[in-house]
Amino acid sequence: MLSRLNCVKLGFAPTRRTVFSREEAVRFRQMTEARLTELGADFVGLAGLNEDELLYDPADVPEVLRRFRAEGVDALFIPHCNFGTELAVTALARRLGVPVLLWGPRDDAPLPDGRRLRDTQCGLFATGKDLRRAGVPFSYIVNCRLSDEVFARGVCNFLAAANVVKTFRSLRIGQVGTRPAPFASVISSEGALMERFGIEVVPLELGRLLDDARRRAATPDTGVDDAREIITNAYVLGPGLDAAALTTMAALFAALEEWVSGEGLSALGFQCWDYLQAALEICPCYLVGLLAQRGVHVACETDLHGAITSSLLAAATCGEQPPFFADLTVRHPTNNNAELLWHCGPFPPSLAAPGERPTLVGNYITPEACPGLGEFRLKDGDITLARFDGDHDEYYLLAGEGRTTDGPRVRGSYVWFEVNDWPTWEERLVRGPYIHHVSGAYGRYAPVLYEATRYLPGVQPDLVDPTAAEVEAWLRGADYPAEPGGEWVSA
Repeated sequence: MLSRLNCVKLGFAPTRRTVFSREEAVRFRQMTEARLTELGADFVGLAGLNEDELLYDPADVPEVLRRFRAEGVDALFIPHCNFGTELAVTALARRLGVPVLLWGPRDDAPLPDGRRLRDTQCGLFATGKDLRRAGVPFSYIVNCRLSDEVFARGVCNFLAAANVVKTFRSLRIGQVGTRPAPFASVISSEGALMERFGIEVVPLELGRLLDDARRRAATPDTGVDDAREIITNAYVLGPGLDAAALTTMAALFAALEEWVSGEGLSALGFQCWDYLQAALEICPCYLVGLLAQRGVHVACETDLHGAITSSLLAAATCGEQPPFFADLTVRHPTNNNAELLWHCGPFPPSLAAPGERPTLVGNYITPEACPGLGEFRLKDGDITLARFDGDHDEYYLLAGEGRTTDGPRVRGSYVWFEVNDWPTWEERLVRGPYIHHVSGAYGRYAPVLYEATRYLPGVQPDLVDPTAAEVEAWLRGADYPAEPGGEWVSA
């Protein structure tokens, strides 16, 4: 379970109906607040709105909107504490325009005289219909008790999904240079990203960046000194990496980081070869991994869709894991369900396996043997792979999960990745609209990404393993498979 549930601010708007027990509604409002606090959620409620701190009068909606907007809430949680008032709930949700979570406590047995203090489930049916009619997407935790695992599961998944939505809606992507000419696969439409999703692409000519790096390398610069320390703390410096090359590497890092900060960018598509190698006599792979560790997600070969993917996957982890940007390359020589996740050195060095020493080496792929490629194996664990991509004005978010496995040593940064059924993955990827680039993060985040797409109009979820049906079953209470090959078992 995610530990950083304060990655978003939650608007807590519990609701009731006047014809059911007011006392029960207040009691469940208090109990739900206590449970959210236990889970570590950051929320703002309705203290002072009325005596009950509950939303049931549509006339109160403007005040709740003012409060939540002033607090900068990123998502809305509406527990139905005895039944609920769908008119007020829908008005608030429609006008606030953030992800919405519905839930209500499982009702107790009727009193000895046959009276019922709550009809929570009935109220949820009414609200769901009204939200649907208003065109408001929402998430839902199945009617359950606060102590049930499915409640914690639903809240945690929703908050992480809301963080993905918040990230997507604020994306500002840097484009450093054009795509390398042979990489037709990374072609994307800057206009479509802006028109469909409001994603702004900010260009920077590669020549300007290189000129800035040369200037910094030639003169005293505290930014270069700091960058040099960052590099040497993260990597072992291999043969051929002399003081001059290290200074150039630090100067490039400092120049790019300053531009990213000044433009307020969340991710980059970077022309990492081959002009840069000829111009500066270094490779920039180290830069990609280090920036990812520092919260700036860089996609190689000016892959803008890849930069978006890494940003969304990092948001799904609520910042707990830096993503790594990988090529899907070859199948395992003996394991039919394993694949090599590889790139020529840009993985975050903090993800190295215990005992591995991330090392900066020269270019072993092309004739230019300039330094800057990272060599190391990633650590073991569960991994989620994702890819945001599209063509013909249709966009998808592919996601699936697996686990690391043993395999032959490979040059560059790499890990072998095992899934339940690789041929299914392979066919899905080839038929598209995907390419050989994916983003990976340690942990299991397919349900988070799936839930986030409810709030991303124009982005269709595409789950490989687990499937969408399996994720929905898990959110309703089914068990999660322990590892590739595991079975989904009803809770």
